[in-house]
Amino acid sequence: MSPTGVNYNLSNHGGGLNLPVSDAQQRMKISVIIPAHNEEEYLPGGLEAVAKAAAICPCDVETVVVLNRCTDRTEEIARNAGAIIAHEESKNLSLIRNAGFDASSGDIIVTVDADSRLHPQFLRIVVGKLKQDIVGGGAFVLPERWSPGIVASAMMLFPYIAKYRVSVAAFWTTREYFQAIDGFNPDFVTVEDIDFGVRLRAHGKTIGKKWGTVWTAPLVTSCRKFDQFGDWHVFTDRTFIRRAFEGDNREIADLYWYNQRD
Repeated sequence: MSPTGVNYNLSNHGGGLNLPVSDAQQRMKISVIIPAHNEEEYLPGGLEAVAKAAAICPCDVETVVVLNRCTDRTEEIARNAGAIIAHEESKNLSLIRNAGFDASSGDIIVTVDADSRLHPQFLRIVVGKLKQDIVGGGAFVLPERWSPGIVASAMMLFPYIAKYRVSVAAFWTTREYFQAIDGFNPDFVTVEDIDFGVRLRAHGKTIGKKWGTVWTAPLVTSCRKFDQFGDWHVFTDRTFIRRAFEGDNREIADLYWYNQRD
């Protein structure tokens, strides 16, 4: 299994944002969905970044934290920050992200990981892009630190990302478009985000809308996987990236994502 484009035959070609005046912008709401499995270390910084972006965004912003098998202070931190709380116990990020969508009420949906930091301008730029002929998109990503191993790993990943022609890390679209492609696909236990992007881009083509990337407000993501496995770990196991991009490799999924911080 690998992420593939899907053709859609939908009679409703709407879903874009029509915000001609500032009052209309004020009535819009953005839902930022954050999956969280024992994220007491990183979640405070992620929530603070969302709050900073919300402060200069022309829309109302709600944050939805999806608790996944948490045994630490993640829920307490999320509640103290005023986040909406959702629960999903499965080891499946598609189901976790979809649970966040079900708990949300925003006109615009943004998904971001707990160990990543939105740029303060990110949400404002997303609103502007969705007023154009854009179906949704992703973000330009920077690591929290650099090393030769991290740079080399990024170069190894680039052909896989380029193959599917989507940007990653923080996905954003309208509520209607999210529903039109049935959200994230639970058949994927890895690269569910790439699959989501591929299907969203394909849906955009059917309604005459393009894929977008927020280039000028980069997302900063943690390097905790490199901290744990080593900056050169993708080179010590040359099959790792290929197996991760298969989408259904449970061994890789549990090792690298779902059993972390247990």
